[in-house]
Amino acid sequence: MEEKLSIAKEMLAKYGQEHVLNFYQELSKEEQNKMLDEILTMDFKQLETLYQSTKTKPNFENSKIEPIPYVAKADLTNEEMEKYAKIGKEAIKQGKLAVVTMAGGQGTRLGHSGPKGTYDIGLASHKSIFEILCDNLKQAKEKYHVDIPWYLMTSDENNADTIAFFEKNQYFGYPKSAVQFFIQGKLPMIDTNGKILLDENGMMKQAADGHGGVFEAMRRNGVLYNMKEKGIEWIFISGVDNILAKFVDPVFLGLQIEKNMQTASKSVVKAYAEEKVGVFCKRDGKPSVIEYSEISKELAEARDEKGRFLLGDANIVNHQFHINLLEKISVEKLPYHVAFKKANYKNEKGEMIEATEPNAYKFEAFLFDIFSYVPDMLVFRVKREEEFAPVKNATGKDSPETAKELYENFHHIQ
Repeated sequence: MEEKLSIAKEMLAKYGQEHVLNFYQELSKEEQNKMLDEILTMDFKQLETLYQSTKTKPNFENSKIEPIPYVAKADLTNEEMEKYAKIGKEAIKQGKLAVVTMAGGQGTRLGHSGPKGTYDIGLASHKSIFEILCDNLKQAKEKYHVDIPWYLMTSDENNADTIAFFEKNQYFGYPKSAVQFFIQGKLPMIDTNGKILLDENGMMKQAADGHGGVFEAMRRNGVLYNMKEKGIEWIFISGVDNILAKFVDPVFLGLQIEKNMQTASKSVVKAYAEEKVGVFCKRDGKPSVIEYSEISKELAEARDEKGRFLLGDANIVNHQFHINLLEKISVEKLPYHVAFKKANYKNEKGEMIEATEPNAYKFEAFLFDIFSYVPDMLVFRVKREEEFAPVKNATGKDSPETAKELYENFHHIQ
């Protein structure tokens, strides 16, 4: 332990972060050990680079933004549907598909104290979000006689509670051997001078590294290796909060295989100009997504000659990738985006300072940045009422109430 402490001090001094150990002596032995491990495994050079990146703002004004071609499911003929479904079914039956659910969040915004996936949206069955999602895999098991591996990305904050919930509910009747949990990465939050913030316990204040961190987390936790061993080629990735997400879609998979695309995403038509969704596009010739916070009013409202939104394909975080691309990206790492947030912290005197305005930088990778690494991608436009029922807000739009209604309508539940 003394040797570890000595190396940690040396490392912190090199990068001007000596204050990180200010409250080291007040920590328990277990906390001390955890902190030293965090310091010794941290990439301080990367953190320094990220701090420098806060001094420049991203500029999209000079980018050439164009609509992206898409394939609408509604436009496919019966023959095409059958052709793609046959290709997809064959790959599924051969065990080439896996599903990843990003479930690192808590249900705080819903007034729920546990992991978001444990939330009961109010169905008569009282199924949790996790059980609703698991139904996809159980149906596929019956249909294709294969246990599709299910990987769930949790966070430090909710990993133990998530696993306990699955255990308590006996994995909702899905084989335990086909389910694996792995933990999302984190990065320290830093102040405007580049100093790492400390939390109320005197530990480094860290935040999840964004949904784009899923690829690195898959490599770090041995998930990609596990997939390779199983012969998996295609990975469907989505968030925990869309209860109509269609994980196992033979038409979508078959179309992607037929078109030889490493990347494919489902989209729905944007409901209205200001809808808070990212939209697919071509940015300087490469596939991309513009977040609703980045898009100009003019571009958000722009329509084509038929009166349709020029950038009308909304990103619903339903993506499917070939494993070769994920292996490459997991090593290269996606770029991080800067968010300026309010963060409470412990100052050098040991006082807790409550932030009243943004005071700290948080760094997140965005999953859709992977699109710029491929020359082209498949955008598969599906019907909103069939595949998009998000649970994001406590009330109003995208709430448990609206998601429940969409779910019950789709499944014809009275």
